[in-house]
Amino acid sequence: MAASNDQDAALRIAAGRKAFVEPLRLGERLKEIRLSNQWTLGDVSTRTGLARSTLSKIENDQISPTFTAVQKLITGLGIDLPQLLKPTKPRRQSSGRRDLTPRGDGKRHPTPTYEHELLSCQLAQKRMIPFKTIVRARHFEEFQEWVRHDGEEFLMILEGEILIYSELYEPLAMAAGDSLYFDSDMGHALVSTSPNDAVVLSVCTPGDTD
Repeated sequence: MAASNDQDAALRIAAGRKAFVEPLRLGERLKEIRLSNQWTLGDVSTRTGLARSTLSKIENDQISPTFTAVQKLITGLGIDLPQLLKPTKPRRQSSGRRDLTPRGDGKRHPTPTYEHELLSCQLAQKRMIPFKTIVRARHFEEFQEWVRHDGEEFLMILEGEILIYSELYEPLAMAAGDSLYFDSDMGHALVSTSPNDAVVLSVCTPGDTD
């Protein structure tokens, strides 16, 4: 359906029906393309041969571009007509959510191998799940099975040293300050190799943490 709408729009503009351009908010779309490429009005003017004042009026919906101007835009900006006619994405209104977790006030979740401290527990429907983990395990054999959960995970070693085992790679040694991003549906397991238990900060997409 979207492809058909794009084709209809192209045919109407080619026929000179400028009234169809205005509901598409073409000026807003042009500005969106310009800003996404970090171009100034001067940059777009150089690329298209259209005056800066004309471009400004188009962006502010003060004038509707002629078919010739549309041709110059798509040629100079290196885009096709459907890209120019694509509706702008609605601006998301920030809800301003925030959730402070004072040191040590996270929700504890101990396991035989890890001691998780879940952070930002007051926020529901989070897109990320942050947690701090004390790695109690000292040997891979302490894990009855691989740890795995949906999505992706980022971890950073805050204290100590670890060895991370995974299904597809050789064990990887990591020390304080090292970080790793990986697909967390790949089986993995962390063990401490430092004298004291290592502490790890992790951020993952929603799913079970152990």
